[in-house]
Amino acid sequence: MSALDWIVLSSFLTFVVVYGIWKTRGKKDIEDYLLANRSTPWYMVTLSIMATQASAITFLSTPGQAYVDGMRFVQFYLGLPIAMIILSVTAVPLFHRLKVYTAYEYLEGRFDLKNRVLGAALFLIQRGLAAGFTILAPALILSVILGWNIRLTIFVIGGLVTLYTTTGGTEAVNKTHLLQMLIITTGMAAALFMIFRLLPSDVSMLDAAHVAGKMGKLNAITFEFDWRDRYNFWTGLIGGTFLALSYFGTDQSQVQRYLSGSSVAQSRLGLLTNGIVKIPMQFFILYIGAMIFVFYQFVAPPLFFNPVEEAAVKTSVHAAEYSRLETEYESIHREKQLSIREMLSANDAGDEAMVQEAARSVQQSRAEELQLREEALALMRQVNPAADTNDTNYIFLSFVVTFLPVGLIGLVLAAILSASMSSTSAELNALASTTVIDLYKRMFRKDASKRHYLLVSKAATVFWGCYAIMFALFANRLGSLIEAVNILGSLFYGTILGIFLVAFYVKRVGGTATFIAAIAAELMVIACFVFTDIPYLWYNVIGCVVLVLLAMVLEAFLPRSRVGYQA
Repeated sequence: MSALDWIVLSSFLTFVVVYGIWKTRGKKDIEDYLLANRSTPWYMVTLSIMATQASAITFLSTPGQAYVDGMRFVQFYLGLPIAMIILSVTAVPLFHRLKVYTAYEYLEGRFDLKNRVLGAALFLIQRGLAAGFTILAPALILSVILGWNIRLTIFVIGGLVTLYTTTGGTEAVNKTHLLQMLIITTGMAAALFMIFRLLPSDVSMLDAAHVAGKMGKLNAITFEFDWRDRYNFWTGLIGGTFLALSYFGTDQSQVQRYLSGSSVAQSRLGLLTNGIVKIPMQFFILYIGAMIFVFYQFVAPPLFFNPVEEAAVKTSVHAAEYSRLETEYESIHREKQLSIREMLSANDAGDEAMVQEAARSVQQSRAEELQLREEALALMRQVNPAADTNDTNYIFLSFVVTFLPVGLIGLVLAAILSASMSSTSAELNALASTTVIDLYKRMFRKDASKRHYLLVSKAATVFWGCYAIMFALFANRLGSLIEAVNILGSLFYGTILGIFLVAFYVKRVGGTATFIAAIAAELMVIACFVFTDIPYLWYNVIGCVVLVLLAMVLEAFLPRSRVGYQA
């Protein structure tokens, strides 16, 4: 990178950390630290919700996902607006009325302590690991650009975000989210603008969309029902609704965002605005990936986007063979480019038959390219059997550092890094609040001073920051980060959601039946992951439905357990 890029990047990161610490210095009690005194306006709730969900994984891995698999990943979010409406009607007024610090406090009042601890434990395990993913994503950026060891960059990124989160708590998270979302929006819009500027002068925006469509990258909505397909309309609508209900309704990293709202109305408006804005935002990010794919139809892409693995094979005994594959790859790319231009010319002339013939030629060339990539990956595995042969996470990064102009590189990287910091800070803050409120205060020190709980909250933030950093060190071989983090969530969210649905709506079922059903449901979800090919979005449905039904059956045979306050 140039000196200007470094100035842009480092200035922004320094400003965010210093601003978060300065604006939120002097926190004196736990409610101020964890919930910002419940004084957050709706627009800050919205920004904080979006920034928490939209980590660096979103902006780093999602364009690569569209490059590889098209835009159908957007269907993952189709259930989000439905979930936002349901939660605005049910969870928001209930949590505000009970004035809870965490969602899991409610479970003890409704059931018993063991359900509260189970819900909190499932959240802590899942979200602690997910925080590792959000630290790993930006670490990939700096490790590639600087040539730093990936472990060192993980420690740097994780340490920075842990610092200002520990210092300022929830208000530091909220205050910095506004700045971070501003730089994220600016950076990604600038990236899309430059893609169109870098396309050949005779290729218009409509031409680019036509190429993406013919090559299967604008496949945003698929109505054909196939439960084995990860992304279609029905999987997104049903499985996505269950996932969004669990994530926004029971995951403390999101619940804490609207628990800090100044009123029920402000929290509701924040959630509903997120439901409206999120799908277009995700569509926009995926569209960037589709346009990068189009750009690389006119400019030869690398055979493999991860420069570290590529360098390893180029310096091995297989270097000559890899060079041969690169030469063939470039030759096929030139033939494909000619076919694409023939397709565009035929489209302008209205010759549909010629369009279809050229499109078939393009697809044949694309298949040959993919075959050459497979041969290249086989060489990499021969050099290093443990090689990371999934380069999805490097596609957008490679485009940014190779083709964007000086200054804009720093801006886009600042956007990605800020997304990581915003998401990770919210996760660490939520992990700390759950640890202190649901475990430490409830089970070990019930009557300590406010100052004591504040210090323990900060210590818990540091602990979870270290925990996430440790996991990030080992999470670099799990494929597409955007899929990996959602698979991880789906292993737990169905069970957590089932516990809350029983608590809200099945009033005759008590704590013991719910607890046993939750253990059984979680084991079934894990079995589905290990032994079946069921798409991960269905794990949320399976875990939730199994838990609710089994709890109702068990209640009929178990001694009647205490039932606390009702939803």
